[in-house]
Amino acid sequence: MLVVVAMSGGVDSSVAAALLRAEGHEVVGVTMQIWPDEGLLRSERKGGCCAMGAVRDARAVATLLRIPYYVFQMREEFERHVIAHFAASYASGRTPNPCVACNEHIKFRALLQKARRLGADALATGHYARIGRSADGGLRLMRATDRRKDQSYVLHPLRREDLGYLRFPTGGMSKEEVRARARDMGLPVADKPDSQEICFVGPEGYAAVVAQHRPEAVEPGPILDVDGRVLGRHGGLAQYTVGQRRGLGLPGPEARFVVALDPERNAVVVGTAGQTYASACSVPRANWLVPEVPAVTTRLTAKVRSGPAEHPAVLAAAGPDGFSVEFPEPVRAVTPGQGCVLYDGDEVVGGGEIDAVRRSVPAAAGAGAAAI
Repeated sequence: MLVVVAMSGGVDSSVAAALLRAEGHEVVGVTMQIWPDEGLLRSERKGGCCAMGAVRDARAVATLLRIPYYVFQMREEFERHVIAHFAASYASGRTPNPCVACNEHIKFRALLQKARRLGADALATGHYARIGRSADGGLRLMRATDRRKDQSYVLHPLRREDLGYLRFPTGGMSKEEVRARARDMGLPVADKPDSQEICFVGPEGYAAVVAQHRPEAVEPGPILDVDGRVLGRHGGLAQYTVGQRRGLGLPGPEARFVVALDPERNAVVVGTAGQTYASACSVPRANWLVPEVPAVTTRLTAKVRSGPAEHPAVLAAAGPDGFSVEFPEPVRAVTPGQGCVLYDGDEVVGGGEIDAVRRSVPAAAGAGAAAI
């Protein structure tokens, strides 16, 4: 079987390639060149999947494994689908997750198409997730065995019809096992640190990227309380997110938290800790990874950001295009622009971008947040 492996230069994708090679598959390693400009290539940032050493490290592993290796030019696609979306989201008062956009449009659409044109039988990555089978024999996207490293949240845009073409060789392993296997195989990236940064953000920070594409997102404006009173000034919507407490620079002893971003007024809206909690949220554009849309009142669990926290959720509405969920226990900092991903045990049911939020503690009218 011919397998194209997306190699980021990190230990996970390197071990994925090595495992497939050891199983006897014909393996081709590829790295996507998605750097938006040469300046980022020259930066000294380390650890990102698009840092300047990514190609060097991936090529070294490919050479050791004796597999062909190529670099695919995908700058334009990445700029259009990931960076532009990232900046537009901040300009519209949302907090995006660029890894979700990258997985949807770049890794598992553009790269998948390239792999198929090469005649590959499968596309593999180093993501921590699994492809499983249900009782009826259908393919399912499942969490990784190592819950601490599980990346199924950012994979929720995968199309169900593509699951049979994908391979996640490290999804059944712990991170410690992956590194141990890399050492046993003599891979030069065995102890390379994990990426902790947004790959296209340099030393100047993400606000600089937003400013380049959507300068209105970094224009100063008012900080308002939920009743519309001006409390101070902010340095641009792109520097704030729901639930944030630090960096507001407001006078007085009261603890204030960001409860909404209002692009129409270019305002940051702050309130009490209780006003950062949500009782429900809606997703107008959903991707279902199960054959049938679950029934209303179905009890599931939901993740509303890429961290480990998970929350009981009940489907309040569901259809082919979208869904809304209610949280029996209010959830802090449910944020428009992030994903709401639904799980049934270890199985990913579906997910999509959060659009509207209902607070568990009502704020005054005109507080600026989208409401269900």
